[in-house]
Parts: sequence; structure tokens; C-alpha cells
Amino acid sequence: MTSPSAPAAPTDRPLGVALIGYAFMGRAHSQAWRTVGAAFEVPDVARKVIVGRDEQAVSEAADRLGWEEHATDWREVIARDDVDIVDICTPGFLHAEIAIAALEAGKHVLCEKPLANDTAEAEAMVEAAKAAQARGQVAALGFTYRRVPALVLAKQLVADGRLGSIRQARASYLQDWLVDEGAPMTWRLRKETAGSGALGDIGSHAIDQIQELTGQRTAAVRGRLATMVPERAGEDGTEQVTVDDAAWATLELDGGAVGSVEVSRMATGAKNRLQIELYGTAGALKFDLESPNELWFLDATAPIAEQGFTRILVTEPEHPYLEAWWPQGHVLGWENAFTNQARDLLLAIRDGVSGAGDGTGFSPDFADGLALQRVLDAIIASDAADGTTVTL
Repeated sequence: MTSPSAPAAPTDRPLGVALIGYAFMGRAHSQAWRTVGAAFEVPDVARKVIVGRDEQAVSEAADRLGWEEHATDWREVIARDDVDIVDICTPGFLHAEIAIAALEAGKHVLCEKPLANDTAEAEAMVEAAKAAQARGQVAALGFTYRRVPALVLAKQLVADGRLGSIRQARASYLQDWLVDEGAPMTWRLRKETAGSGALGDIGSHAIDQIQELTGQRTAAVRGRLATMVPERAGEDGTEQVTVDDAAWATLELDGGAVGSVEVSRMATGAKNRLQIELYGTAGALKFDLESPNELWFLDATAPIAEQGFTRILVTEPEHPYLEAWWPQGHVLGWENAFTNQARDLLLAIRDGVSGAGDGTGFSPDFADGLALQRVLDAIIASDAADGTTVTL
């Protein structure tokens, strides 16, 4: 393993990026690294190498997604001197080993959510991140919906007091890709590779948004999980599904608000429906990811006869990130949030700040991921105890 050392931002070459993983999320991150320099003024990057276990598949991915090289051994890749950023898009059970090794090798790290499969792994990752951040490295966590302009605007409205005191927050994230009982087994349906099912996969987004938008953290939870199709067809015959298909939780937030979470991968007709609602003493907000450029805002301080939800089309140059994109009304898509995320990571690296909990640099970091993992584990524990309240 390369000895840890403070990363020196190269002055004579672009920042070299290594992407670990080439499937669904690897494609999204590849698109971001391809477009970030065209959209924003950021340090130059070179898409050096993409890594996967299948030689033929990763070779084809390198050609298709625009990477200079491909490799099958991530350990060799993170030791390379021309790699400055390690972007981890693997299944959750591999996050801890790769991230810790990359940080110890002196690299900046972007790790997809959720941070780990359990709290013990997340704690080890945070310890490695603390040491790396002290050396000037960035340890970033990929909760991409924090970079959706409409949701960033929602956070600004809350911070500006436009909703008053938040009383209730509701987030549901519904998909239907597992409705068919004949859908085959995947790594996302095995506890040993995924950690949890809908809860960790999409529930982590819902919980993160409640906490991020309200500025409040979870103090206690009550939760229930359900596995609606207990068996799936695997390569070697029928396999047990060992994670949840759907989850429900009530969050008691430390600022006094109550959060409601519902997530499912069995919701017929819902494709990628993350819906968020905030209700405060002076106003309310609504958002639906299937209409990602729209934010609905109600000003409860207006005369009652004039009150009602107003549609804000979040495509103005004054809106978050929009100075880099298209004219008003020319909408952004799901993939643009990944480009915005890459922009923020590169600026954190350029400016020499690690985001070590001091309000600067990249957020969320690994410590935020650990805090959220504790919420997920508490929901699992509550379900195991028949839905009783678990205090964090």
C-alpha cells in the first residue's frame, strides 16, 4: 500500500480520475466526468481508468463511456501516481475496503451512497476519512439529489425562514422495478452484498432529504419493513430474498418536527417517484423527482384569499447551478445532478478544503454517511422489535 501523504494538486496535468464500477451508477458518473468541464469552470480532469471484474465487459465500457484505459484490479489502480480521485460505484459491501485503501493511498474519494452496509464499516471509513482530511484530502459521499437545483432552492427557502418553523416533513420514494415476481435475483436483493433493500437503496435518499432540507437530525425512529416476494430465481435455482422490498418509518427530529418516510420497489406504476413535502408555520413546499425542474411553494403569510401552491420552474440563471446550463425553460434531467456533484467535488479539491464538518468543502462527507447509517440501522432494529421506538 502506498504510504499516506498529503495530496499535491497537480499543476502540470489534469486531475486523474479512476472509476470503480461500470454498470448503472458507473454510467451516470462517467457522464458527469465527461461533461463537468464543459458546463463549469473547474480544474481539468482526465478520465484515466475504469475498473471492473469482468475483463471483456469493462473493456467495452471503457470504449463506450470514454475512459482512457480499463483494469480489473482496483488495488493496482489506486496505487498509480496519475490517479488523484477514486470514484466508487460498486455494491455497498465493497465500499469500505476500497474507500479506506484509497484514502490511505493519498487519494481524494467520492463514494456512492449509502456509505456502507452497516455501522461498523461506516465507523471505520470515518476514521480513515478523518486522517485523510487532516492531510487535505476530500472524502465525499454521493447523495446526488442534494445537487438537484429545485431541492437546493427548497433548502434556501427553508433557511431564509420562508416556511417558518417546520412541523412536518414527508418523503416517499417509490419504484416498481421489482413488481414482477418473475424478475430475477440480483445483488441488491442479498443482505450480504446490499446491506438492506429498499430502505438503504432509496430510503437513504428520502431520509437524507428530510434531514438536509429541515436542518434537523433524527433523534428517534419507529419503523417497519416488508419483503413481499420472498424468493427469486437465481442462476443456480431459487434463492431467498434476504432484504426488504418496502419500508416505512416515522422520524422524531431533534428540532421538534416529525418526519414520515415510505419507500418501495414494488409500487406499480411508480418509476422513480421521490416526493417530498414540508409543512411549516409560515409556508409549505412540494417536490416530485418525476418533474425535477418544478418546486411548488405556498406562502401562508399572504392573504388567505390569495394563498395556494405556486409552481416555480427552476430553470432561471439565478437558481442554483443554472448559470452553467441552458436558457430559461430548457429543462435539466436526472443526469445533470451528477455533473453538479462532480463540480462541487472539484471545487473542494481546488480550494483545499476537506469538508471536515466545519461548513466548508464538500457535503455530505463520510461523517454524514455514518450518521445516516445509524438511522437506517435504528429502523431495522425497530422493525425487529415490532415497531417500537428506537432512540439514537
